[in-house]
Amino acid sequence: MLSLPPSVRIFLAREPVDCRKAFDGLCALVRDHFGDDPFSGHLFAFFNRRRDRVKILVWDKNGFWLFSKRLERGTFQEIALHGESKRRVEIERARLLMLLEGIDQRKAILRKHFDEPVRLVARDVGAQRTSNERR
Repeated sequence: MLSLPPSVRIFLAREPVDCRKAFDGLCALVRDHFGDDPFSGHLFAFFNRRRDRVKILVWDKNGFWLFSKRLERGTFQEIALHGESKRRVEIERARLLMLLEGIDQRKAILRKHFDEPVRLVARDVGAQRTSNERR
């Protein structure tokens, strides 16, 4: 089970990758093909052509982690999402976990309040003071 803070972004490679690649090869893909910084601390996931293997690369302050999973039966589901580029797509933590656990995301329903992150907006303290002074 992966425990990820909300600040970590997750990117999936849209095209299959040779899963014989290790740290340096996957870092080169992130840098050259995605145009991202492999040292950013974000997760980068890569699937092989048969989609029965996945590798996840992440930088952890003093070194890279490389998570790998090989399915004995079946394949990982393809995700039909529209990303910001043709080479990678960003997904949420919940979608990554469902993908790794084999949950069919076409049938999964995310409740509306979980679709988008909540943003808190700071209140105008000056306006509060003025209203309190009137009292």
